[in-house]
Amino acid sequence: MPDETTDHAVVHRTITVGGVEVFYREAGPPDAPVLLLPHGYPCSSFQYRRLMPALADRWRTLAPDFPGFGYSGTPDPQNFAYDFDAYAEFLDTFASTLGLARYALWLHDYGSQIGLRHAIARRERIAALIIQNGDIYADVLGPKYATIRAYWDAPSPATRRPLEEAVSEDGFRHEFVGEVDDAVAARVPPDLWTLHWPLMDTPVRRALSVGLMEKLEANLAWFPRYQDYLRTRRPPALIVWGPEDGYMPEPAARAYLRDLPDAELHLIPGAGHWLLETHFDAALPLVRDFLARTLG
Repeated sequence: MPDETTDHAVVHRTITVGGVEVFYREAGPPDAPVLLLPHGYPCSSFQYRRLMPALADRWRTLAPDFPGFGYSGTPDPQNFAYDFDAYAEFLDTFASTLGLARYALWLHDYGSQIGLRHAIARRERIAALIIQNGDIYADVLGPKYATIRAYWDAPSPATRRPLEEAVSEDGFRHEFVGEVDDAVAARVPPDLWTLHWPLMDTPVRRALSVGLMEKLEANLAWFPRYQDYLRTRRPPALIVWGPEDGYMPEPAARAYLRDLPDAELHLIPGAGHWLLETHFDAALPLVRDFLARTLG
């Protein structure tokens, strides 16, 4: 009889991708259908540490740390652009290096931008999408974009300063607990910022974090392309969403139905941007049911 603990365990590996040493987490049988898990900001593959073993009985899950995040290497900015194009190319190379031919793709936060660029480039690989608080509709962006928009509208040291201040341990803490009520916030482990911030507190990593916020403006030009991909390709999609999200409130979730009218939409009451931390037990059955029907 197989060892259930071993079968369901998350293993931690490194691989060289484009000359960068990349850390990634893996769980599940090597021959099982694959779910690829690019992470969001300001986190790393750590955000999937509970999800991966909970799916490992039937699916192979893979979650890399992007270059400049988590335990992956931090290439010289002259060699790696630290923009959404560079990260999409990285994700493509990571999947190719591991020989992944077809897989479902999780889209969350910055990972939604990166993942959809990858999906557009590799349409034949994408079997399904799971969309969790990832924004691609400019008309429904939430109030927390106000600070970033102020910089976009009038770039200056004064408008850039709040972006720099957000790249801090306290700024990271606010990203994780700043929108949900106190009872929900109490479910979020402080490890998310106290352990991740020391990994990010280097000159290059602080600069790339601010730079990604700056580059979100140029990324808006990609939103119609993401929408066209969804509208024309119509991949099977599960939308599992925390509506208490200052960047991506409930209308940002419903907007996906414009281009994916057959998508399954689940708004989890009380949950915010990090619902896998606070409402995991509500989300997991939805994910398992969707994967069983669409991925095998």
